[in-house]
Amino acid sequence: MNLAVIPARGGSKRIPRKNIKPFCGRPMIAWSIEAAGDSGCFDRIIVSTDDNEIAAMAEKCGAEVPFMRPAELSDDYTGTTAVVAHAVDWQKQNGQSPVNVCCLYATAPFVDPQELKHGLSLLEQGDCDFVFSVTSYAFPIQRAIRITNAGRVEMFYPEYFCTRSQDLEEAYHDAGQFYWGKESAWLEGKAIFGPHSVPIVLPRSRVQDIDTPEDWERAERMFEAMRAKAD
Repeated sequence: MNLAVIPARGGSKRIPRKNIKPFCGRPMIAWSIEAAGDSGCFDRIIVSTDDNEIAAMAEKCGAEVPFMRPAELSDDYTGTTAVVAHAVDWQKQNGQSPVNVCCLYATAPFVDPQELKHGLSLLEQGDCDFVFSVTSYAFPIQRAIRITNAGRVEMFYPEYFCTRSQDLEEAYHDAGQFYWGKESAWLEGKAIFGPHSVPIVLPRSRVQDIDTPEDWERAERMFEAMRAKAD
């Protein structure tokens, strides 16, 4: 059994009601539910939420909400792994045993169904516990600077001041879209960022973190441009 778990709690503060706020004409969560369905990967697509309005919207968009997430897993400090592990454990206690479990974020409108399929294939064929999406940094992180308390600047890695950008190793970051994992890896709380994980590298044009109103506006422009190009 392949299970999709879409975490979507109701307490978003920086963008209120972010998970169901209209994004390019549809509730944000609808894009993730649709991508999961279009991928053909999943036997069940469930939303883990503590919010009745989100639950109703998720069901309207085609997902299942077989339980309400408990309060102790719905605060600002609970990590994704614990939420997915709870969903997996609930499935097992109710007579189903997921083998491959994908955490798909509710705020991932750029997720591609084909990439979800690719991730599942890598998880099933490879010697790994997780497969997740990453993208490259636009600027070499080795040349990063900080602003000090005195209002001056200093390099994080001053030893690279004279190194040409093209000679520096490329660095990547989590794309914040999806995380395929084996059931045991989620339940054991294994770290996703480690040697037992395989990355799927996405182009930066398909990755946008959405945490502020400015992020939201940029993401809508990117999404509309992407759809116009596809047409």
